[in-house]
Amino acid sequence: DRRRRQQESVVSIAAGEQLTERQALQALLLPSANNIAAVLARWDAGSTDRFVARMNATARSLGMTHTRYTDPSGYDDATVSTAADQVRIVLAAMRLPAFASIVATPSAWLPVAGIARNTDGLLGHDGFVGVKTGSDDAAGGCFAFRAIRRIDGRETAITGVVLGQPGEDQIGAGLMAAAAMVDRIAGRRMPQAPPGAPS
Repeated sequence: DRRRRQQESVVSIAAGEQLTERQALQALLLPSANNIAAVLARWDAGSTDRFVARMNATARSLGMTHTRYTDPSGYDDATVSTAADQVRIVLAAMRLPAFASIVATPSAWLPVAGIARNTDGLLGHDGFVGVKTGSDDAAGGCFAFRAIRRIDGRETAITGVVLGQPGEDQIGAGLMAAAAMVDRIAGRRMPQAPPGAPS
């Protein structure tokens, strides 16, 4: 209830409800359930503080020098990062088959919440295969993404992150910015030098 009052993204839960680890990750990664982020943190590390310490240690190990996590969900305004740092963690996470499978799922069934839908509206369109949306007033619309496009005859994975997208629909703004970025990257061709010109 406290998280709902703060306008955080949550999924409905009930006392005594049991979720599998996969269901908890689906709740976290599809509709961005901040309440489940806290549950998973306590389950994994015994406390949210210890989990946040692990998050920061992992960030350092990945070379994320401009990142500081202060909570498990990223909702806290004191959590800061950069697009370049977030790309590092996306690349690492997408190497995990379970993670890649979950973020590529349009929806999942949870015992109390029912159908949890992926907030990634680009999923399954124009080569998008995930990864994760996010938004709040401090961060704007954010989207870490991967799309598979054919570039110069080869299937190519395009991985990126957009942050700080403005507007009433922050998630939509993040998705639009990512789609435009992927289109620019996939459509970009090096100009051919005219015949006889030095190369």
